[in-house]
Amino acid sequence: MTPFLLAFFLAASPAELTPGKIQTGGELRFAVPSEPKALHPLQVTDESSELVRYLISGSLVRLNRVTQKIEPELAESWKVTDSGLQITFQLRKGLKFSDGAPFDAADVIFTINKLMDKSLVSPIAESFRPAVGSVITKAIGPNVVSVRFPVYVAGMERLFSGLSILSSRSPLKEAAGLGPFMVAESKAGAHIRLAKNPNYWRKDASGRQMPYLDAIRIEFLKNRDIELLRFQKGEFDFVSNIEPEAYEKLKANPTVTALDLGASLDTQQIWFNQTPAAPIGAHKKEWFTSQSFRLAISETINRKDMARVVYHGYGVPAVGPVSPGNSFWYASKLKPAEFQPQAALARLQKDGFKMFGDQLKDKQGNAVEFTIVTNAGNKVRERLAAMIQADLRQIGIKVTVAAMDFPSLIERIMRTFNYEACLLGLVNLDLDPSSQSNVWLSSGSSHAWNPNQKTPASPWEAEIDKLMRQQGSEVDPNKRKASFDRVQEIAAQQTPIIYLINKHTLVATSPKLKNLKPAILSPHMVWNIEELYFAEGAQRAAK
Repeated sequence: MTPFLLAFFLAASPAELTPGKIQTGGELRFAVPSEPKALHPLQVTDESSELVRYLISGSLVRLNRVTQKIEPELAESWKVTDSGLQITFQLRKGLKFSDGAPFDAADVIFTINKLMDKSLVSPIAESFRPAVGSVITKAIGPNVVSVRFPVYVAGMERLFSGLSILSSRSPLKEAAGLGPFMVAESKAGAHIRLAKNPNYWRKDASGRQMPYLDAIRIEFLKNRDIELLRFQKGEFDFVSNIEPEAYEKLKANPTVTALDLGASLDTQQIWFNQTPAAPIGAHKKEWFTSQSFRLAISETINRKDMARVVYHGYGVPAVGPVSPGNSFWYASKLKPAEFQPQAALARLQKDGFKMFGDQLKDKQGNAVEFTIVTNAGNKVRERLAAMIQADLRQIGIKVTVAAMDFPSLIERIMRTFNYEACLLGLVNLDLDPSSQSNVWLSSGSSHAWNPNQKTPASPWEAEIDKLMRQQGSEVDPNKRKASFDRVQEIAAQQTPIIYLINKHTLVATSPKLKNLKPAILSPHMVWNIEELYFAEGAQRAAK
């Protein structure tokens, strides 16, 4: 979208939902592998928290996960003006938060002012905070609000699709939401239950209140085998992000519907801890900050074998942060790292590493070994880790794998930095590279290998900072792509993150759950939650 166009979008027509056949009521049940780390919608850092945020919060616009276009949400229209510096939203009238507090321009201003508070540690805030200058938000009447940035922000309206609007007046503060559901119960270590928001603004073509479901019960379940068993017994209504082996079994089950949605935007990746204050040995820090060392590790990993063995063909070798499924932003000239362990060993030997029998040692005589942390219960990552162990053993490197519960893993990689290497996935919620700013900016909290830098630790990180800000303030989409192509090129050269596989999005659902529109973008199955319903007679009573 050019910044000079008036962007009035009509919401997707509810008429396609065939209102006469829709059944209301019932409780949707499914599982997530970990408990949400935060229920404050501006402080979300993990996938489970993001899912809950999406279900209970309202944003000015929403990304349609199927069409991959921006649609109206709390704002019925918007207009980008002044060479892309300003966006003005026309808000829907008469909307209320879940507790009945009114919604208007004051709440948008309140929310954006919260983002500008430097004391707020927030990935979404990092996308809004400019390098220089200030974001100015003004009310032009109770239902019109303008947001002005000091520099042009490419795809500006997309920024607002993940921004939950907070109430400026509710005594419940951030617990009051504008989404289709609200938190009714949260039992630590067990589940979170969401109840239908009685004040949700959306109605279907026949005037019926949405959402159609009464409640959602999300259980915290690390063991995917148990999750799949309970799904097949009818205790859960769908499963997403299924492991390939389990997907093949579900395909053979006539009582469920299994779907391959194609190559996802997500990546599986490893990185080494380069944080200066990390409590790891100085000799290991020297390895991890070496470009040659990281490249050698990358060249010793057989990605094609991973795709074939671990993913049963439901995955492709990854090149970088953008999946080939993202056709515009994908840097097509880049190729996955070739599997060439002997070339990798020669690279290391140039840096003084030597083989002693079957053990590689550095120039100080330290045996080259390190531990990879990952989350317990994820069989795919455990198998990837085992293959990395076997591959690196070929060049004399010993790898230990430590699987731990997800909260402990997040604590290590984001707070204590007490780890050496990490194997994890990155869930991309958007196609636009600006959504990855908190990963690529050296000051970002999700700059995995060395987060929250006051100044860039290396010249190449400084160049990425410049390019990310450049692409984010460029009007011409082709010039934006050129800047982000260069980011991807630097990432391939420096290998701060070793990208492994772009998996396919594999899901399965009960045929009783209707109006699903599964998408490769997260949340795959419930992005249109307000439209979902159970077939007649299939509703499960909410407890």
